[in-house]
Amino acid sequence: MKSKTLMILQIAATYVGTVVGAGFASGQSIMHFFTIYGAYGGVGIGIATAFFIWIGTKMMILSHRLKASSYQELNHYLFGRFFGKVANALTFIILFGVTAVMMSGTGSIFEEQLGLPYQFGIIISILLCYLVMSKEMHGILAINSFVMPLMLFFMVLVITRVVGIEGMHGAGNWQELQVMTHLKWILSPFTYVALNFAFAQAVLVPLGSEVKDESILKWGGLWGGIGLGAMLLISHFAIQTRMPEILNYDIPMAEIIRGFGQFVHVLFILVIYGEILTTLIGNVFGITRHIGRIYPLPRNWVVMATLVACLLISQVGFTSLLTYLYPVFGYMGMILLIFLIVRPVPTK
Repeated sequence: MKSKTLMILQIAATYVGTVVGAGFASGQSIMHFFTIYGAYGGVGIGIATAFFIWIGTKMMILSHRLKASSYQELNHYLFGRFFGKVANALTFIILFGVTAVMMSGTGSIFEEQLGLPYQFGIIISILLCYLVMSKEMHGILAINSFVMPLMLFFMVLVITRVVGIEGMHGAGNWQELQVMTHLKWILSPFTYVALNFAFAQAVLVPLGSEVKDESILKWGGLWGGIGLGAMLLISHFAIQTRMPEILNYDIPMAEIIRGFGQFVHVLFILVIYGEILTTLIGNVFGITRHIGRIYPLPRNWVVMATLVACLLISQVGFTSLLTYLYPVFGYMGMILLIFLIVRPVPTK
């Protein structure tokens, strides 16, 4: 019983850790997809949470029953052989782009929050990613199981010390004006979820196929989705208390935590870094599996080539990459989300 509970927690932690990447952990994507819409952002988070629970669990169950070892096999089931290849190409582009965003996020943390060179943060991340990748799925499960409890601790700290009634219900006039002039907030939860599933499948698909007990996947998906929703809501309310001046920062959540004292601030920075690193590793894992199924190249070479290519793209800068790439990838991921909704789960 204890081992089953532990596995459920590991699945939930890995699910959350895969989604909580640079944009989520730093607060950037939450700010751009939800908080700029004020109180309507909270409604959007409620919709996103429901989809995280439902579709995340369904993706793992589908992978389990299809015995899909990579997202290519899942896409072939969802779209058919021909369009499955198109979907795989789009997924690869999204994975690659998001990986570059993750890498630039690590550089921004070192530069903005620790006063260290941008390139130093990226090089450290490449080395750590390469080391963890040597353990494959076991390494991904282990690092998520370590980092996620720390992230949850800080979320509790934020909800108790930062988020108050004003943060939960207040929306500035500028936010209300934005919502009145257009209704993009309605699309935001769907594009946000679609974006995250487009790259999270790189980890969720092999995870679903490798776990033997389907009930573990169902409970892990449920608690993972609930955890994501809770963290989204807490971050949204906290950022809202500092709007609109918080828009000027690359790592808005770190600026909020800064008021807790230097020690707590540095510890939180390390936790954010760990969360970004877990998503970076998960994406590289998916990319190398995809390339490895097409070309019989040494895995270590593929890993290093992927990291170096993302290093080059990351020079554009974290905020620029996230602001322009994430919405585009979100709309691309909508196709995957629609097919995940309509395609049935095969019987056992």
